[in-house]
Amino acid sequence: MNPKMILTGVSKKYTLYRNNTEKLKAMFFPKTREQHRDFYALKDINLEVYEGETIGVIGINGSGKSTISNILASVIPPTEGEMTVNGETSLIAINVGLNKNLNGYENIEQKCLMHGFSKKEIEELMPAIEEFADIGDFIDQPVKSYSSGMKSRLGFAISAHTNPDILIVDEALSVGDKTFYQKCKDKIDEFKAQNKTIVFISHNIKEIKNLSDRVLWLHNGEVREFGDKNEVIKQYEDYINWFNKLSKEEKEAHKQELKEMRSLAPSLYEEQENGKAGSGGDGTQPIVQPKRDKQAVKSAVWFFSQLVVFAVIFLTAAYFLVVPQLTDGSGSEELEQVAVGAEVHAGSNIGKIDDSNRSL
Repeated sequence: MNPKMILTGVSKKYTLYRNNTEKLKAMFFPKTREQHRDFYALKDINLEVYEGETIGVIGINGSGKSTISNILASVIPPTEGEMTVNGETSLIAINVGLNKNLNGYENIEQKCLMHGFSKKEIEELMPAIEEFADIGDFIDQPVKSYSSGMKSRLGFAISAHTNPDILIVDEALSVGDKTFYQKCKDKIDEFKAQNKTIVFISHNIKEIKNLSDRVLWLHNGEVREFGDKNEVIKQYEDYINWFNKLSKEEKEAHKQELKEMRSLAPSLYEEQENGKAGSGGDGTQPIVQPKRDKQAVKSAVWFFSQLVVFAVIFLTAAYFLVVPQLTDGSGSEELEQVAVGAEVHAGSNIGKIDDSNRSL
């Protein structure tokens, strides 16, 4: 089987700041950056998806499902790692890719133009897209007046008719009714028959079982399990049942632990896990100190070096503009010549005055 998408060590990191002032301070003073938590939406993802597969993606809220869909669709770039996508992708998600100030027809035209369709091809596709979306007279209205279901219908209709190699569906069917869901399922089955690759993200386990060949379970930004759909779904449901049986205090402690691990780089995370495995009998855990972000330090050094260069250039230019240029030897000679000339001219004038006095 030919691999359609390959992800190797892919991570997506965000640095969280409370306000712009803290962000500005971190630019000038890199050490303060350690005071702010780095959030890894995805951490060290290794994944291969083959041509013709339908991959279901599951996980609790905040596990990284939408982030991986945006990375696969090239909406956002990964912070680390490498990604190879062999084919054109199309992302279907609520509010993604639609301009809220344009009406339905204008959004259809805009998205199709972005996919490389000509005006003539768009005119030929327009009736089929309008029929599939089935939003009635709202097709003439701005998208900002649409319900979430209408946005989902229009987005799916456009993406399904652009004939992508890879279709990525992120919770777009969860807001539709049963008739629309069946229409979308039929279209997905049609894509599968054409040996297209599909990534299907949903909280609906029944949908995942019906549509997927393999299932990816994302947990806390990492790949928890990836493989046979029945086995992965069973492990996911076991985790959900385990979590629901915890007390309120235990749930909060578990969430806090996940939150702390989410802020560690992949290498530090491995050290933390190894430390837990090798902890002593007293139950104490080794403390892992966060390492300084080398990239941030390099950026700060580069910034300050550029700042110094610009300051030197500015002061030099100001010096030559403000300070008089008559400071060298030639300038002194010129001044002396000017002074002598002035004296000679003054003397001649005095002589003329004396002569005129004598004549009087």
